Amino acid sequence: ASDTTAYGHQGGNVNGERSAEHQPVTIRDARESDLQAITDIYNQAVVAGGSTADLVPRTLEQRRQWVDSHQPRDRYPVVVLEDASGRVVAFGSLSKFHPREAYDGVVELSYYVDERARHRGYGTAVVAWLLDAARTRGYRIATALIFASNAGSIALMNHFGFERYGFLPRACFDGTRYLDMSYWWLPLDND
Repeated sequence: ASDTTAYGHQGGNVNGERSAEHQPVTIRDARESDLQAITDIYNQAVVAGGSTADLVPRTLEQRRQWVDSHQPRDRYPVVVLEDASGRVVAFGSLSKFHPREAYDGVVELSYYVDERARHRGYGTAVVAWLLDAARTRGYRIATALIFASNAGSIALMNHFGFERYGFLPRACFDGTRYLDMSYWWLPLDND
């Protein structure tokens, strides 16, 4: 069964402001044909810095391996968001929080938005979809790891009611500076 879901894009962003765009978007399972878009969007984040600990752009094959690592896929989906024109402008995933079985009720979410499509509510739509998917799959807790300087993602976590539970100073060195890492959690009320 596919996780294809159409969301009516409301044109809002995390700060409640309205954008000029009020068009429907589609969030669906990632397919082989989406790998180039996933790779391109992810590599924008690698090059820009501040939202991934990877320092070198990833190859298509490396991104394929990342997608394929989300097994079983019905528990750990990788999805893409298509804008009204059908272009993939964001992707997200639910991943294992930890390999030990006692952590199976905890899931980590991640998402990336094409730099040309930011501030249109796409990140909000992907995170909302991922949280709904986590609840539907029976997870108890959603987590996210975010660089402490990533104000946009921190605002998004606050928007959804996440709480910061940890802070690791100087966690990553990007070649020129140290970056602090913040750890976020949200109870999913599945107990």
